[in-house]
Amino acid sequence: MRLLSYNIQYGFGRDDIYDLSRSADVLKSADIAGCQEVDRHWSRTNQDDQPALLARMLPDHHTAYAPAFDMTAAIPTDKSRRRQFGPMILSRWPILWTRTHLLPLRRMLDPLNTQTCALEAVIATPAGPLRVINLHLAHVGVEERLAQLDQLLSLRCTSGPWSGTDDEPSRNWTEGGSEPPCPTSTVWLGDFNMEPGSVEYLRLTGQTPYHPGARYADTLVDAVALTGTTLHTHEKIIAGTRRLRQLDHVFVTPDLVPRVRSAWSDPSGQASDHFPLWVDLL
Repeated sequence: MRLLSYNIQYGFGRDDIYDLSRSADVLKSADIAGCQEVDRHWSRTNQDDQPALLARMLPDHHTAYAPAFDMTAAIPTDKSRRRQFGPMILSRWPILWTRTHLLPLRRMLDPLNTQTCALEAVIATPAGPLRVINLHLAHVGVEERLAQLDQLLSLRCTSGPWSGTDDEPSRNWTEGGSEPPCPTSTVWLGDFNMEPGSVEYLRLTGQTPYHPGARYADTLVDAVALTGTTLHTHEKIIAGTRRLRQLDHVFVTPDLVPRVRSAWSDPSGQASDHFPLWVDLL
């Protein structure tokens, strides 16, 4: 099973050219992909409906989109049109259900700050249902990212979008289906805007300085670190110095650790200012 975390920068490549087909060419190789920064009806991207375009470009994948940023983009012929921005999940297997979690937002004076979210989904993989959380954390402040992570860590998957017995069968709330699964096996992936070893990173993995490699049952495990790989997913000139940073991550719950086989990024990629991050699971 090939997982991909990819910030597509709304289709703009490292050459600053807008070409969504380049993003689709990367995404098509993934069994499950979480991409961030997906546009709908922005002037910068030709008013394109990118979730619809990607779904058409990738007909072998099921898709789900969760706009965190949502404003009117009404025109005389379409008063319901919205300008949106958020994460998207693509999967070769059915996406059984999804939930959107708006993340804490601090008011900022400078620079710009925008609403972000996490898209939670349960996917019917051949190995059984798998919970996937695709997120994009705040890009400026550590405190804001910590608050966002704390909110996500508080989520408990006790049920899917509904539970119990349908007490209004004439309304057919369940469409005759059984209660949707809500597995504990979970993959977190996305643009975390944090680097390995940071305080935010340690909030997810736990801090065990006297027992390196120790893992708590209720923490997450860095899939890249498991493979012994050192990589980067972003390059930027900061204070005149070229920085190679891993801002994108794939974390798994401890039960999935034996299934992690390899991890890699592709610094040659031109389709975005982030590089795709790949993880293979058995």
